[in-house]
Amino acid sequence: MNRQDVAMRPWEPWVQLGCGILCMAMIANLQYGWTLFVDPIDAKHQWGRAAIQTAFTIFVLTETWLVPVEAWFVDRYGPRIVLTFGAVMIAVSWVVNSYAGSLPMLYLGAVLGGIGAGSVYGTCVGNALKWFPYRRGLAAGATAAGFGAGAALTVVPIANVIASSGYETAFFWFGIGQGIVVLIAAQFLYPPRQKIAPPKKALSLPQTKVDYPPSKTLSKPVFWLLYLMFVMVASGGLMAAAQIGPIAHDLGVADVPVNLLGLQAVALTLAISLDRIFDGFGRPIFGYVSDRIGRENTMFIAFGTAAVMLLLLVYHGSNPLVFVLATACFFGVFGEIYSLFPATCGDTFGSKFAATNAGMLYTAKGTAALLVPLASVVAAAYGWYAVFAIAVGLNATAALLAMFVLKPVRSAFMARGEEPVAKSAGISPQSQGGAVG
Repeated sequence: MNRQDVAMRPWEPWVQLGCGILCMAMIANLQYGWTLFVDPIDAKHQWGRAAIQTAFTIFVLTETWLVPVEAWFVDRYGPRIVLTFGAVMIAVSWVVNSYAGSLPMLYLGAVLGGIGAGSVYGTCVGNALKWFPYRRGLAAGATAAGFGAGAALTVVPIANVIASSGYETAFFWFGIGQGIVVLIAAQFLYPPRQKIAPPKKALSLPQTKVDYPPSKTLSKPVFWLLYLMFVMVASGGLMAAAQIGPIAHDLGVADVPVNLLGLQAVALTLAISLDRIFDGFGRPIFGYVSDRIGRENTMFIAFGTAAVMLLLLVYHGSNPLVFVLATACFFGVFGEIYSLFPATCGDTFGSKFAATNAGMLYTAKGTAALLVPLASVVAAAYGWYAVFAIAVGLNATAALLAMFVLKPVRSAFMARGEEPVAKSAGISPQSQGGAVG
């Protein structure tokens, strides 16, 4: 029996989503667990923090900018082979780190890790978009949330191994373990065998009837509008994530005790803990909301809320309680960019090339990361309040663009796409029914 002739089972999409989330959790430590290794590496080799952190920058840029290439292989050959390759890369990268006796070798490990993490990230998000064409927000959000959940579950064990057996042992065994889990999960992933039928209570979100290949997607102004908005919002969030320690110290709140509903800790520690939690939960929650009220409406709410939280930091950031609550809420609405933008991309450009198209859009994170060092320059000259003010402007502008530019432009773009489909099928646009995910 032909594989395409096998009817899809109701549980198949959820198994695919679960395997994708598991794989994402396994690569989380490559980004979020890195900070645990910096000081131990420096204590042994005396390379300096700046030189060691260059490895992290190399990892982020490699992981981000190669996603479109890796996602192209997913669209062409399926997720299994790309995930298998990614599993090998993430295992080898940490094994290389465990033996790194020089900075070039450490940087090589970062390149291998970036290739592996990008392979996993692009594959899992792209596969989720294909399996859930009518719940793309929730699927992309849940998948992206796995990227933070893995670090939350394993940060303490890694720290304990580093303390008891050294960072080399932690790199070696956690690297191999993470690679094996991804390798096993990869064997269960595959693309949909047939077009996904809408559920009985399908949500009436606008979706294209055309599958745009990457070359066509890049030629569309709506793609670059999405890219610009992604960069605008991501730059502020990445700046806050990278600089939250220096920001807290400069505002004088880092070591001030804060009691929040029974949770007591110094402001910086409590803020970082809550930021991770809110960031993780915000991704699927806002994705779910966008499936119901629309992508642009949700963007307007999220980006507008981010602007308000940053504005609070401008005027009251020196208050430790305000600092903790405002940063937590900010990260709660920041993480949703990793669910809203891929979902919007899938709705706009179709399912067939969803992995590659979403991967090209994801490079906006890399572009935004290149802007993060400018925050330190502005802060040194004018203070962190000036940085917050710029971020407020970027988020507020993105919110307005979503509502008053992206929404009508995207609607008109998808409406124009219906005519070629109708003509090629020999029918009138008015006679078409249903949307192709």
